[in-house]
Amino acid sequence: MELDLSTDELLSTTRAVRKRLDLEREVPLEVVRECIELAVQAPSGSNRQGWHWVVVTDAERKRGLGELYRKSFERYAASKYFPGNQADSGSSEDAARQRIASSATYLAEKMGEVPTLLVPCIEGRVDGASGAQSASHWSSLFPAVWSFCLAARSRGLGTAWTTLHLSYEREAADILGIPYDTVSQGALLPVAYTKGTDFKPAARTDLDRIVHIGGW
Repeated sequence: MELDLSTDELLSTTRAVRKRLDLEREVPLEVVRECIELAVQAPSGSNRQGWHWVVVTDAERKRGLGELYRKSFERYAASKYFPGNQADSGSSEDAARQRIASSATYLAEKMGEVPTLLVPCIEGRVDGASGAQSASHWSSLFPAVWSFCLAARSRGLGTAWTTLHLSYEREAADILGIPYDTVSQGALLPVAYTKGTDFKPAARTDLDRIVHIGGW
């Protein structure tokens, strides 16, 4: 069943969902396929459509991916880049960072328990490539992945775009049977129904700080 959302509401309320993922409710495969069917309407370079979508529901494989994600998260959580380590006590910005840190930690603990995990992939590899080559490569996958997230939101599903498992991409490829040498993994998305559907637009930077008319 689709939610009654306008286009603007859909675009402004598709959030990264972590603590509000329903870990107990199964996600029907046909609903995931509906979302992928919409996702592949996205553009790709020269219309090559080199994407692949690995839908993971097997408990053992999910646990394996969850463990890789947790290992990578532990290193991230110990770094200066982790929101929880960027203290500015008492500020509203710090409160927001601590919420994000708590939410991210929760997902790291629960990733292997999410009903469905999705690994979007693209044919080819750009390891060590130039910025232009890398941008061209990923631009043939990422629009479709975001379209999947939007389609999922419209059906009451939550997602979160994560990439931490890519520190162990080869190990993930082994778990899933992905041909590592010829196919790149782009993300790892938890997919689950959400606890409630009342998501709101997030606070964002003032446009006057980031919009440059006619040049920088």
